[in-house]
Amino acid sequence: MLRAANRHAKPDDFQAPSELFRRVSAINGVKVSRIAFLAYGVVAYIGFLVAILYAMGFVANLFVPTTIDGDATTAAGTAALINVVLLGIFAVQHTIMARPSFKRWWTQFVPKTIERSTFVLVTNLLFYALFWQWRPISDVIWKIDQPAVAIFLQAFSWIGWGIVFLSTFLIDHFELFGLKQVWLNYTQKEARSATFYTPLLYQYVRHPLMLGFIIAFWSTPVMTAGHLLFAGLTTAYIFIGIQFEERDLIAAHGEDYIEYKKRTSMIIPLPPRGK
Repeated sequence: MLRAANRHAKPDDFQAPSELFRRVSAINGVKVSRIAFLAYGVVAYIGFLVAILYAMGFVANLFVPTTIDGDATTAAGTAALINVVLLGIFAVQHTIMARPSFKRWWTQFVPKTIERSTFVLVTNLLFYALFWQWRPISDVIWKIDQPAVAIFLQAFSWIGWGIVFLSTFLIDHFELFGLKQVWLNYTQKEARSATFYTPLLYQYVRHPLMLGFIIAFWSTPVMTAGHLLFAGLTTAYIFIGIQFEERDLIAAHGEDYIEYKKRTSMIIPLPPRGK
């Protein structure tokens, strides 16, 4: 009876175990990729935390091995050239990789889930290169001798960093640095559609994040030539970058952003116009 039954069995019936194995393998492969993407995003985010904390110490000349005003070991002209190149590479990378047109091209090769994490990872590496290769230029441009004023300026710099962090959380800190995307992918949840809103600081200034950086970079009791070069070039880049960013925001949000731009100051906090 068993032989008779086997003679009448369809060939496809004997492929069922292999088909089941293939499907299980595919499911497991998807799970592994979700875990790998999550790990990748977490590593990139931790790298960002290390980089930004190091940057705070770097600018303030505190706590970290290499600082903006460390011992000058390179001739001023050579040091300035190296520093300009380092900052220029960072600016070019940041400008290009943040553009929607680049993202559309880039995500042909990099999964969309980790596109932002990859941007953060590359930014981290350029930060580390900057900290490693920065050449201090120790000529003093100004020095505040009054202790109270010096303390105020140093404290104001830390307020600037506080504004930077607060600004990221007012929008979506974890999406900004790629962690939300990999988490949603891991939990198989859909991201909500982007909406335009202006919480707290954003009601008074369009770019509080950039305002925080400017305060942090310029508020110092001792301004050396190297620090001035850093603050000047980063500030110039901030204003150039804002033009690109606002063009993208108008493309994304249309009239909502145009009206927001009309009533809200770009970088100096002011009461909204027309209210």
